[in-house]
Amino acid sequence: MALEKPYKDVPGTTIFDAEQSRKGYWLNQFCMSLMQAANRERFKANERAYLDEWAMTEAQKQAVLDRDLNRCIALGGNIYFLAKIGATDGKSFQQMAGSMTGMTEEEYRDMMMQGGRSAEGNRYLGEDGDAQPQHQPQGSAGKNKGA
Repeated sequence: MALEKPYKDVPGTTIFDAEQSRKGYWLNQFCMSLMQAANRERFKANERAYLDEWAMTEAQKQAVLDRDLNRCIALGGNIYFLAKIGATDGKSFQQMAGSMTGMTEEEYRDMMMQGGRSAEGNRYLGEDGDAQPQHQPQGSAGKNKGA
């Protein structure tokens, strides 16, 4: 029986609920495997071959290869598990979070130091705040991505 999910209407937010947990089980298990140095070395030596050892969907594997953390989250990834990918790549959590918003690390840091995004215009889908889909990705890093 599907539960009502009133939180589905929050822009820029994927809630890691039981459904997401089931969807991302193998993706998150892969991420946890990166806690062991030997597994990080195997992954870095041949990412595709290592990913193929896991019962992940092709879309999940491609999202990891692309380092598309937003897509990983949509496919069931939990950011605390996905952080293991960033750590394997030598990235800080701040760098990862910035990449998810299209901001540079500095833009993301500055935004957070100023209190983060405003709730104004970002409470529900369809408003006009900076977290709304029509305004993503943000920052100069996201704007230069397609150039």
